[in-house]
Amino acid sequence: MTGAPSPDRRRFLTTGAAVLTAAASAQLWLPASAQAAEPPLPDGVFALGIASGDPLPDGIVLWTRLAPDPLNGGGMPDTVVPVAWEIAEDERFRKPVRRGTAHARPEYGHSVHVDVRGLRPGRTYWYRFRAGGRISPTGRTRTAPHPHARGGSLRVALASCQNWQHGYFTPYADMLAQDPDVVLFVGDYIYESTPSSAGPRRHEGTGEPYTLAQYRNRYAQYRSDPDLAAMHANAPWVVTFDDHEVDNDWAGQVPQDPDKQSHDAFVARLTAAFQAYYEHMPVRATAIPDGPHIQMYRRLEFGRLARLNVLDTRQFRSDQVTSQAAAEDPSLTMLGAAQKQWLLDGLHDSPARWNLIASQIMMAETDILPGEGKLWYYDAWDGYQVERNVLLDEFASIRNPVVLSGDRHLTMISDLKKDFADPSSDVVGAEFVGTSVSSNGDQDQAAFHAQFDPLRADNPHWKVIDAHRGYHLFDIRRDGIDARVRVVDTVVRPQATASTFATLRVEADEPGVRVV
Repeated sequence: MTGAPSPDRRRFLTTGAAVLTAAASAQLWLPASAQAAEPPLPDGVFALGIASGDPLPDGIVLWTRLAPDPLNGGGMPDTVVPVAWEIAEDERFRKPVRRGTAHARPEYGHSVHVDVRGLRPGRTYWYRFRAGGRISPTGRTRTAPHPHARGGSLRVALASCQNWQHGYFTPYADMLAQDPDVVLFVGDYIYESTPSSAGPRRHEGTGEPYTLAQYRNRYAQYRSDPDLAAMHANAPWVVTFDDHEVDNDWAGQVPQDPDKQSHDAFVARLTAAFQAYYEHMPVRATAIPDGPHIQMYRRLEFGRLARLNVLDTRQFRSDQVTSQAAAEDPSLTMLGAAQKQWLLDGLHDSPARWNLIASQIMMAETDILPGEGKLWYYDAWDGYQVERNVLLDEFASIRNPVVLSGDRHLTMISDLKKDFADPSSDVVGAEFVGTSVSSNGDQDQAAFHAQFDPLRADNPHWKVIDAHRGYHLFDIRRDGIDARVRVVDTVVRPQATASTFATLRVEADEPGVRVV
């Protein structure tokens, strides 16, 4: 799926999400009678952009949300609004393949999720929306390969942790230029923190979001970042959430501060946060929340090349531990029994060359105590060691497991060991913990190395650690995965210079990762 973009694709990349003129588009799209029947909508109704996600061999989810006044609840009338959509084989829509009408409903924030089927595998498509006489930007997307396709390649960009107040989302400008087939976002799409003037940008509102209207406004603000919007418009995304989409360090139905948030109040907050998440993400109807529950773990196939298992490490986890003894408690779970069995079944029966696991949090060990003894980083799989060790034991009989994680605001690339307590234990897989898009801002590199360099000897499985902002880029082929750590020189200004910090390789059927 990778290689040099075609001339049409190059033109689209250089212009970003180009907006067609309403006059030219309407003539090709809807008859005059249909246009006249549409109630007019204000300019800027597509201010939140467009997106696509969860590619299948024959389908894709197309997304938009009508919101002419994004930071004040959306600004739409309390009525159902018809939204025409169209998907074509070319950027100028001379070869349309599917079209229809969706309904933007006020109870879902006038968001639109179109699950298009009947498409061809491994193909690039262009799409757009129309409502109230207004035309959306044009988006570009791509379906997954044919289920039995064994060859080819797949370019995946791994991103996480984009704090609006810590910086601009400049890594996406470079990601756009790298033209990934799919973007994998593993959590912290928004941050729930209160507005602060300490950084280069300030959160909207007056405090943390708790209600649906407040979460909608926070998502709307994040969606206004131009680099994020352009990346959404140029490739399909596969998303999952971590903690900050709701509340820092929440687990199950336990908030970070249960002394300040009652159970009922936090359930109401979960309900609002999950609905706002669904309203702003290109996900299928299976993810429509049921009150304080949302179905997020799922599996996507990319031919026989890669199977992607997307985890949910928040809704089913035991409350976060705070001690060594608790971290080794066999009763604690990160995934819950059902999700854990689902994951193991999907790994063992996989027909794919590569078995990718999207985990919001780091799986490899972090020993933060220099010298003798161990002190673990509990807000990760280290806090749930018995379940983690069961998975690592199973990895020994899984073909090419590779874990793709986030959360740490650091690049931490590791071999996965069958038993981290035994330095001579077998390597059973590889893990790439992607750095943040903007969270932690332009970090003090000297302070980072002063903290982490003394820990290298206690964590010999670490291959690369770094504290720049950016993302990871993977070119996946049958013989191996070539990975690049792409970083930017700043996120405190709207433009940045990008570079490759490290290049790594995972060989097929040879567990582990090496720096090249």
